[in-house]
Amino acid sequence: MTKVAIMGATGYAALELIKILLRNSDVEIVALTSRSEEAPHISEIHPCLEGRLDLRCEALTSAEIADRADFVFCALPHVASMEVIPDLLADGCRVVDLSADYRLSDPAVYEKWYHHVHIDPTRLGSTVYGLPELWADKIPSADLIANPGCYTSTAILGLAPLMAEGLVEPTGIIIDAKSGVSGAGRNPKLGTLYPECNESITAYGVGTHRHTPEIEEVLTTVGGKDVKVTFTPHLTPMNRGILATMYPRLTKAISRDALLDVYRSFYQGKPFVRVIDRIPATKNVAGTNYCDISVQFAGDQLIVFSATDNLIKGAAGVAIQNFNLMAGYPETAGLIV
Repeated sequence: MTKVAIMGATGYAALELIKILLRNSDVEIVALTSRSEEAPHISEIHPCLEGRLDLRCEALTSAEIADRADFVFCALPHVASMEVIPDLLADGCRVVDLSADYRLSDPAVYEKWYHHVHIDPTRLGSTVYGLPELWADKIPSADLIANPGCYTSTAILGLAPLMAEGLVEPTGIIIDAKSGVSGAGRNPKLGTLYPECNESITAYGVGTHRHTPEIEEVLTTVGGKDVKVTFTPHLTPMNRGILATMYPRLTKAISRDALLDVYRSFYQGKPFVRVIDRIPATKNVAGTNYCDISVQFAGDQLIVFSATDNLIKGAAGVAIQNFNLMAGYPETAGLIV
């Protein structure tokens, strides 16, 4: 029996983590944390868990968590994660961090985009980036995994085969991505209130979205050339899902069928990437850990489509993939529904 804790259990991604973990009879959730002093029962926060998990959300220290759990899912905001993760690791826990605190390799880049000085900089650059489709061989032995962001997983999976094979230019890549409102988190914000976002679509974080350096860094590693993207996210009036429409420039002429073959070869044996003939739609991946990818041409312009559920493949689902590999379970455990 593997004992796990979830720090920051009140959010949407944490709810998905709990639901997936409850499907694995070899896993026991032993601790949930929140910053609330009232220690609410988890069913008060997430009513769909009524009768399924009898735990309260406590304000536990790292040492108290380590006394109960072998693995910790850290679903805290950025900055808050790096304040507790060093102690968790020192106390012997293995950690999957869903924040952005360990995704980037350069402390200066982190400070530029997140406007905070990193207090645990020696782990940057050595922490395994938890995208199993690319680095499954490094994940099982790791004690700390930097779980990817939602836009980043969607975009990287869509572009990685092209970068790895040198089929596209590393610069001038346009990523036009749309996300459901749950991607903004559970804390109330003016722009995500129903009257503000319903019946509307708008761009945000133009030129400043924090997933930009993450996408560029990972694709640079994959392709071996300095990648630069123009990434524009949009908020769409749906609960969940991401569709990324991407416009890279080919380095040579190649047919659509040949490109699809490149994708199928690259993701052979990867259970959660589906290379499809039709244009992906978010409703076909909603509630699942799948990423649907396809390509089309508009004249000579290649267009790459990638769709995920932002809360699952973009957060909790890939975190469970990472946990399964670390704990020695099948990568798909709890994730096939």
